[in-house]
Amino acid sequence: MRLRFYNARILSLKDGFDISEGEIVVEDDRIVYLGQEKDREGEAFDRQIDCKKNLLMPGFKNAHTHSGMSVLRSLADDLPLSEWLNTRIFPIEAKMTEEDIYTMSKLSVLEYLTSGITACFDMYLTPGSIAASMDDAGFRCVQVGAVNNFSQSPALVEKMYTELNRPGSLQSYIMGCHAEYTTSLELLKELSGLVHKYKAPFFLHLAETKAEVEGCIERYGKGPLKVADEIGLFDFGGGIYHGIYLDEDDFGIMKKRGLYVVTNPASNLKLSSGICPVDEYMKRDIPVAIGTDGPASNNCLDMFREMFLVAGLTKFRTMDAAAADANEILKMATVNGARCMGLDECDVLDTGKKADMIMLDLNMPNMQPLNNISKNIVYSGSKINVKMTMINGKILYENGEFFIDETPEEIYDKVESIKKRIVNG
Repeated sequence: MRLRFYNARILSLKDGFDISEGEIVVEDDRIVYLGQEKDREGEAFDRQIDCKKNLLMPGFKNAHTHSGMSVLRSLADDLPLSEWLNTRIFPIEAKMTEEDIYTMSKLSVLEYLTSGITACFDMYLTPGSIAASMDDAGFRCVQVGAVNNFSQSPALVEKMYTELNRPGSLQSYIMGCHAEYTTSLELLKELSGLVHKYKAPFFLHLAETKAEVEGCIERYGKGPLKVADEIGLFDFGGGIYHGIYLDEDDFGIMKKRGLYVVTNPASNLKLSSGICPVDEYMKRDIPVAIGTDGPASNNCLDMFREMFLVAGLTKFRTMDAAAADANEILKMATVNGARCMGLDECDVLDTGKKADMIMLDLNMPNMQPLNNISKNIVYSGSKINVKMTMINGKILYENGEFFIDETPEEIYDKVESIKKRIVNG
């Protein structure tokens, strides 16, 4: 496919936040031209799209989620984290099959596309069926290992790591585990062996609650980040999800190892876990990415809401309205997320990069007047502004229509059947 997007505003994020006017040409899965409009008379295109001065930019990267949990949306609300997990989430998850998770993951893909999300960093129970679901939908997904004392294993992590990391695939895999508090030290050491065997980065939930950190100190005499670091899990980089409760030594380890932190503000607020000290990470040049967490704890897979919350909560935490500049938050949601996930070909718009981009409708009341477009995206932007979501050179969502392997109605019907069996049954 050869596509031309002309009469566009372009926020490439390659060299800051300046917006240019021009065109982008996509051939197959790559951007082959980005710049001023040219006379294209006589050139062959499968389609030429007049952007009508709307904005083309890199897609958002949801750097932490659990796509297959969509069946649990609004089933376990208004509970603290421990009760939420143990009395509501785990019992229902025990009934879920690989096929259920396939369908639930695809439901989440529909929501990602409406939010301008072009890739997700997913952690859930059945990586094989998740990869199949994402592949069938044409969605880019990086999975991370979810080993704990109750499910998955280091052997499965190695299997997925070798099978899913194929050149040219939309699917990839990074080593990880659920969390220190759900994973024995013996298992963590086995995973460290794999990290060193493949010289691979490692990710896990970490320092999400005070109780988690206090429990780890009781077990080992130190916090979870130090435990993970001392057994070599971060020797080749990686990062942590949440990262709310760290001390000064932890920040030093994060900086030394080149780790990312993925903040999940809506989920952490809803579960009353705490506020991530994004300002402290920024002060130390520790890269921050943004995730929604899963549709059971959030319950919305919406990067516009997450960006606004990162801004608002950081300003409130520091009592400084100048903290967490909106442009830096936009970078967290796009460029940093891509690099955190190992998607260096999808971080910015540029010639030779993957054609993962979105078009935002600027001709909507919430985006007018155009005083500062990039800051408008963070402070007043909404899913209603997403006109198009393209992944790997294919338009999967445009003007309210989806172009994946199943219709929304087919997916909704399957979801309803699953809900009746595992929730109501």
